[in-house]
Parts: sequence; structure tokens; C-alpha cells
Amino acid sequence: MILLLLSSLWNVQANGKKVRTGNRSDAIIIPSAVIHYARPNLYFSEGRYAGPADIWNPKKGFLVQSIDPESYNLNFPTTGANFLFFDLVISGDFAELTWEPVTHEGITARMKLMPGIHSWVHDSSFVIRVMLTGPDARNQWDNPHPNPIAKPKLPQTFELVGRDRYGIEVVKYGFVLKQWFVVRDAHLPFRTRTYSDHLAWCNNIGYQMPRVRDLTNAVTKFGPSVGDNPSSPGNHYMRHIDAGLSSEWGYLFIYTIGGIGDAAGFLHTYYWTSDVAGHEQFIVDLSDGSIGSLHPKTEAGVACVSNLKP
Repeated sequence: MILLLLSSLWNVQANGKKVRTGNRSDAIIIPSAVIHYARPNLYFSEGRYAGPADIWNPKKGFLVQSIDPESYNLNFPTTGANFLFFDLVISGDFAELTWEPVTHEGITARMKLMPGIHSWVHDSSFVIRVMLTGPDARNQWDNPHPNPIAKPKLPQTFELVGRDRYGIEVVKYGFVLKQWFVVRDAHLPFRTRTYSDHLAWCNNIGYQMPRVRDLTNAVTKFGPSVGDNPSSPGNHYMRHIDAGLSSEWGYLFIYTIGGIGDAAGFLHTYYWTSDVAGHEQFIVDLSDGSIGSLHPKTEAGVACVSNLKP
């Protein structure tokens, strides 16, 4: 708690009305809170999957890297997709704070107080759940010639602010989204398609087929290094910020459990990339970020991307 003493001449805003303090000193108690972690799912988060200790805690998630708006780009996440979500792990007095949604380029971050218990963590304390929603193309999944959809101009900075009942800022968290992914065929029965089919579909909606580095920082012994940096020590992702979709979010199928209509839709395991592996295309397993390859006339899933990593 922060105790704010007001002189007799101060007016304050309380419950929407101006209040004069009179000839005395009054006090307003302002709650205090500190955000320690931004926590995506914690499957495949320990051991060989764990990132550097100053960035990743296998039990808690990504450590806050910066509270300076000039360097919010250091924080998780830099990638997003419709219905992906993460938790802000906070200490202090935050249960009564209000959080206004933040929208940029058709992408919205909505905050809600929720118990921290989930399938990947057993924590009875409360957290602020951050849900991302934005462009998708689920009404065109089966259309081989879909129409273009909204494509956000990225990067965009999102600043999430928790305020007390007087509207005073208590705590905030910022991140910079650099890429937005759109999943295809996230429905049952399970559906996969050839590389050329998915490539044309991505192009038609105005997005691109991702490269390996857009999806993972894994390292494979087959062919040149195609994953993002900093590189993982093996053919699996290493949890890291701004190192590929799965490196940030973890086992992506987990975000789909709970209902197709209100979930991220990463039903598939293997996802096409535009990187060539001899006579095949590299694919990425979005459960553990590992890299493989398939003949382009076989079938896999796709997550089209708004823009490629530089």
C-alpha cells in the first residue's frame, strides 16, 4: 500500500465526484503491485527446453525484462494469434484493479482477474489473464480461393495498465507485437493439406507462408541452420523471447483445449514452412518446436504469418 497525504487545499476525484478535503489532512490509500512474470503455458519448459535464467523461469514463465516504455520490445510476447493467452503473475494489491482493453491494428488484449490454476500450473493465487484476439479466417478455411483478411501493420506497442477505483495507475506491463499468425483448418475432423494448397491459401488472404525461424529456434543436424537465434542446443525449441512462435508460447495445442469456437486452433502437430530441404519442405512440430521435412505433396497444417522476421 502507498499512503498519500492530501493537504487541506487539495481536491481529489473519488467515485466520479470532486471532494474537498476541508481544513484537515486526509489520506488516500493507493494499492501497490509488482508484475514479476508473464506466463504462457509451461509444457516443455524445463531441462533442455529452458531458456536463460535471466529470461525464463520453468515454474513461473518469462521474467519481466523492462518497465521502460522505450524497451517494451524486450518483453514477452512478440508473436500472437487469435485466442492465445498468458498470465501476468503479480504480487501486491491488484485484485480490485481495472484494466481497459487495448487495441491496435485490429488486435485486442483483454485482461481479466482469474485463479492461477490451469492445466500447466497448480497455483491457487490469482493472476491477470491476458487474452489476445484479432484477425482470423475461420469462415474461409475450406475455400481454396479465400478473400483477403485484415492484416495488421506491425510492430505495435501494447501497454496494459491496472488502475485503482480513482483511476490512478498502479501497475503496467508493455510488449511489442511484431508478428500475427492465422491458423487454417483448426476444426474437427482433423484436416491437413499439401504445401501448394496452403501456400496459395496464405497468399490469397494476404499473409505469407512462414519460414522455420518464424516458428522455432531449434537446430537440426540436417542441412544448414534454419531456426531463429538465439539457437536452441538441440532439435527442439529453447524458451526465449523473440525467437519464434513456439519458442515463446510453448506447446501450442494446449491453447486449443477447451473448445474450438473459443480457442487458438493449433490442432495440428506439423506445420509447413517455405524453407526448402532438398526435394522436400522443412516443417516444424509446434508441440516441441522440432524441425523435420516432408515431400510437398504430402500433408501438414499451416499458420500463415502477417510478415516474416528480418
